[in-house]
Amino acid sequence: MHDPLAALRQTDFRKFSLARFASASAQTMFQAALAWQVYAISGEALQLGILGLVRFAPQLAATFVAGAVADSYDRKRIVLISQAIHAACSLVLAIASAGGWATLPIIYALVVLLALANAFENPARQALLPSIVHRETFQNAITVTTTLQSLAFIVGPSIAGVVIAVSGVAGAYAANIVLLALSVVALAFLHPRPLEGERRTVSLEAIREGIRFVWRRQVLLGAMALDMFAVIFGGAQALLPIYATDILHVGSTGYGILASSMNAGALLASVVLVMIPQVQRTGRVLLISIVGFAGATIVFGLARSFPLAVLAYTLVGMSDQVSVVMRQTTIQLATPDRLRGRVTAINALFIGSSNQLGAVRAGFMAAATTPTISVVGGGFMCLGVVALIALALPGLRRYRIDAAPDPEAEEDIETARTPVALR
Repeated sequence: MHDPLAALRQTDFRKFSLARFASASAQTMFQAALAWQVYAISGEALQLGILGLVRFAPQLAATFVAGAVADSYDRKRIVLISQAIHAACSLVLAIASAGGWATLPIIYALVVLLALANAFENPARQALLPSIVHRETFQNAITVTTTLQSLAFIVGPSIAGVVIAVSGVAGAYAANIVLLALSVVALAFLHPRPLEGERRTVSLEAIREGIRFVWRRQVLLGAMALDMFAVIFGGAQALLPIYATDILHVGSTGYGILASSMNAGALLASVVLVMIPQVQRTGRVLLISIVGFAGATIVFGLARSFPLAVLAYTLVGMSDQVSVVMRQTTIQLATPDRLRGRVTAINALFIGSSNQLGAVRAGFMAAATTPTISVVGGGFMCLGVVALIALALPGLRRYRIDAAPDPEAEEDIETARTPVALR
């Protein structure tokens, strides 16, 4: 019998889940408070764009080094240090905001520091998860953590809005510190299994080893490329204001419903995934979920009825959540523990780049043609990517998490220093 609470019955995973919910809520609360304060100081929308760039650029620059660090040092300690830095930045901003001397240069300097801390935390935290749960419950653990993360992304900004209204932006930063303290305490009592295999020193060669390992493994390269191009071509989020205002004519209220329908779909899919037995053929289900994502995007692009648009965008969220769980499960379990930090960092680079490039693609294509052509055409291009990857990389299509360990994976680790053409 399938046990939906299998992962949560493990003590360390409960601690990890509490820490993840608290830290994700703190992160989104911090971002909401930050955006509010930057706009309050400057009164310029341009500064919000600069804020996004300041937040993204350091993470992009530090990605590969952060992955190598996660494979060389204690991952739990890296996460704790990163969250301590986040708390310190929040403390400085709380004091500066309460004292009235918070300025844009101070804020941006702290954002750069925080972005660097996040760059090191993300691969270490994700690589930490397989060492605290059993392999047979790993997919269940991924589903639970993504569900909690989705809830945290709703809770964090909501709390920020209430606290800012009651006690100002300084109060939001103080509440952020409380959540981070809760996360740090929960993480401090974790007892992860030791890193399997030898630790590599942080070096350019170690970074190259991770890149070449991904390049040689069809299942890893295929899963990452599939997600990246699906978001680049199929992402419609950047055009939601246009659909709400000019196409569906539902105004700001309808825009809010449209934007939240994707998150609602993601939560619904998470609940379903928790309740059903663990999926074994994650590679095939990943491909199918992207087909569903593209199909729902096409329906949304063509919709001229608001209920149909909401339903289609809910299905987009459901398909996307299934793909997230399948991709994370596949990548984590297809990667030896000694390389998880570097592989996770590369995956984060794919995700971060796709989100940015997807918005650019959607906006430019809509400006050159129409918003409908941009969304519908992107959906069809997404279908083309699925077909191409499924044919070119059969290793992804055939991947099963219950298969015996692949002996070629260990061989690839030993030969990853030598560039080899993709098999």
